[in-house]
Amino acid sequence: MIISVNPMRPEERDRLRDQPGSGVGTLHTERGNLPLDRLDVQARISGLLVRTELTTEFVNAHDTALEATYIFPLPDRAAVTAMSMTAADRTVAAELRERGEARAEYDRAVAAGQRASIAEEERPDVFTMRVGNILPGERVTVRLRLVGPLAYEDGAATFRFPLVVAPRYVPGALLPGPYVGDGQHPDTDAVPDASRISPPVLLPGFPNPLRLSIGVDIDPAGLDLGEVRSSLHTVTDDDGTLRIAPGERADRDFVLRLAYAAGGETAVAVPDEEGNEGTYQLVVLPPEAAATPRPKDVVLLLDRSGSMSGWKMVAARRAAARVIDTLTAADRFTVLTFDHLVERPDGLADGLVEASDRNRYRAVEHLARADARGGTELLSPLTTGLALLSDSTGRDRVLVLVTDGQVGNEDQIVREISGQIGTTRVHTVGIDRAVNAGFLGRLAALGAGRAELVESEDRLDEAMEHIHRRIGAPVVTGLSVTDDGITLLGDTRSPARLPGLYPGVPLVVTGRYTGTPGGSLSVTGRTRDEQDFRTAVAVQQRSEQAVTSLWARARIRDLEDAYAAGNRSLEQQIVATSLRFGVLCRFTAYVAVDERVVNEGGQSKRVTQPVELPSGWEPPATGVAARASGAWLGLASEASLAAPVAPMPPPAPGGPMPSKPPFSPVRALSADAAGTPRGAAKQGRRATPPAPHRVPLDDADVPYFTQTGATSAPGSTGAGQAPYDVAVPDQVTEFRALLAVEAGRLRDAAHLPPADRRDLLDDLVTRLAVLLETVPGRFPQVRALVELLHGTASLEEKWAKALQVLTEDGGDTAPSSGDVDGGRDARPGSEAGTASAGDRRTPPTSNPGTAPAGERGKAPAEDSSGSPGSGNTPPTGTGQPPSRGPGEVPFWKR
Repeated sequence: MIISVNPMRPEERDRLRDQPGSGVGTLHTERGNLPLDRLDVQARISGLLVRTELTTEFVNAHDTALEATYIFPLPDRAAVTAMSMTAADRTVAAELRERGEARAEYDRAVAAGQRASIAEEERPDVFTMRVGNILPGERVTVRLRLVGPLAYEDGAATFRFPLVVAPRYVPGALLPGPYVGDGQHPDTDAVPDASRISPPVLLPGFPNPLRLSIGVDIDPAGLDLGEVRSSLHTVTDDDGTLRIAPGERADRDFVLRLAYAAGGETAVAVPDEEGNEGTYQLVVLPPEAAATPRPKDVVLLLDRSGSMSGWKMVAARRAAARVIDTLTAADRFTVLTFDHLVERPDGLADGLVEASDRNRYRAVEHLARADARGGTELLSPLTTGLALLSDSTGRDRVLVLVTDGQVGNEDQIVREISGQIGTTRVHTVGIDRAVNAGFLGRLAALGAGRAELVESEDRLDEAMEHIHRRIGAPVVTGLSVTDDGITLLGDTRSPARLPGLYPGVPLVVTGRYTGTPGGSLSVTGRTRDEQDFRTAVAVQQRSEQAVTSLWARARIRDLEDAYAAGNRSLEQQIVATSLRFGVLCRFTAYVAVDERVVNEGGQSKRVTQPVELPSGWEPPATGVAARASGAWLGLASEASLAAPVAPMPPPAPGGPMPSKPPFSPVRALSADAAGTPRGAAKQGRRATPPAPHRVPLDDADVPYFTQTGATSAPGSTGAGQAPYDVAVPDQVTEFRALLAVEAGRLRDAAHLPPADRRDLLDDLVTRLAVLLETVPGRFPQVRALVELLHGTASLEEKWAKALQVLTEDGGDTAPSSGDVDGGRDARPGSEAGTASAGDRRTPPTSNPGTAPAGERGKAPAEDSSGSPGSGNTPPTGTGQPPSRGPGEVPFWKR
């Protein structure tokens, strides 16, 4: 049996008071109908490490056995290392198993009448806990133990513990069949586990559903500790332990900021208990020299969806305006505000515009008018923004996203944009008191950028000062780690892509080593003024096993992101790492089973714990609008959800699209093929996500050259393939023309500072490597040049060699049947070599097909000028293909 928690009108509650035997009289008590009675967080901070014990206490106020489900958040970088269950003076330690195996064991135990509990990860910061066969009047306590790092920058460390899972926008078409979880949102093709991340939400005014307590002990561990501040809760000192006041609600994150004096560079090695391997952790500080500013292209994305209403919209507008104010006349930018539509400032041309005073004023004016509305369609503006930056040359490419991150299709977004980010640096500004920190951290990691979290308007100015500094280039780039006396296992490093050194932010690198620890670790790179950077740190052996857990969690996060991006072969590696190091992940689960049978027959009620409306969020409208948002709940019978909901009226001809409900539609109760209501689906059943939609490509969608280098027989029009034979002479001619253009660019840039010339070569090598795929077996000197540019030679050596090779036409002496005079005269200005950088072959001009109705997440179509249009319109039949990310952009578009 499932007990749903839904909104009720006052007249309905009045009738229930007159019918105490109706079976829905749970409103008579404050907590009696809800299973979770107590939530306790006890943290112990030691330097920049925090160990936390989370205690959840469930109580059964019903007259039959109970199965309780609780969907809750945890810090996204923390490692869950242990779990236990206590009931009737008996404690059972949980085992970490593969997720399918753990679910089967839990279901078997509950059906057999045994007490059991299971904890599963849905997202890096969203988890599900189920506790089965809680007897009437009984209390069952489940404890989780975590270890995590404290974020540190600009002289302060931050301890953030989330307390509520906020409603998330879930796009996509509904999936058939039963829900895979006990949440309120139906599963979709874009978010096949939406029902596992959408707990019911209490309406404002509902009595506090649980007893919340938080305590924090602080040991500076040798660091100089200054002021400690709490951002969102009143904290008192109780014999050295910081505690929140009784009666606080779990409706916002708990945030402590600790003023630490900067520590030193460290390198520690922690041997495993068995074998000759271990884990290392390296901390490197940036040099004090300031980074030299350089021109940049900036795309600013502002979330104006319904979840951003109230103070968050005000703070987001201020944050976005601050980003615009930091731009100089040498920069270019654009602003996109989005909900389920993508909009640009009036008066600004499509694409990137100069950051003049007039253009910046228009952008800020547009931001000031943005208000919260509609749904969070995040994929379209992200792909549009990355496409705008894909052609930036000789400039820093920066994308800044201001949002609360409350979306459910994180994996889809990561998968779709991973191939498009390229060298774009992605910074995320998360504004919310219950921010989706895990997802925003993933985006920033993919783009080697920074993630700033803003939980209040008081914190905004400080965070935006950080973003101002981060938008510029880092102090040191091109970092690499080498070993001396200790053997590192290179493929285990986290982060796999070193992000560079930023002012005021230490770089923390973890990984695995083999052999006896000792010697030193060195970090090398290049500063913005083209000077060598090198620091060596002696390795010290320690027995702190938390370092191993932190590495395992970070490594699993990296692997999970690669899995979400499409590398499905990593699942077994993720599971193996999780089980070996005892760290929970998305493919494993902790399960605890009491051997005693306490409920013969296994019959029980099932209740999903409702969560608080996040602090600062505005309640939904009443009537149809409220019923249309199934995430907002009070208490009622499940039957109330079956009430018809008026359909959204169609848009007027030529008029704007109507605003969508703030979040999810009403939970469907239609029966599946077997006649079972979807809401009565068995907990834990998983759905297989459908194959992603693909738009059939015709000739108009296939460029003459593609960066993937895929080829096919003449006439083939497969995705990513050229519709012509790539061995035709025109390709060689065009390649030579491009070499001449690149040589001219180098000559024109010879006077630039070393940092700019180095960046120009970095861009050049990526273009050459891709274009060489279109002329297989040709231009051996260019291929050798690519190897040299990827190496460690000096800037002057690389520059001279590049100019020589490009001027000499790449040393291609092999004639082809279509070359003039053996291919040596096919240069710009000659009769046979009239192709230039602007005379690049275009694809056929047939009208591309329209995407299927279910197609989602495609890059926006382009008009005839090459400017991305609205993310909500299909291709216009101009003959130009849709914009593509790095790895797919044809060179004739670059």
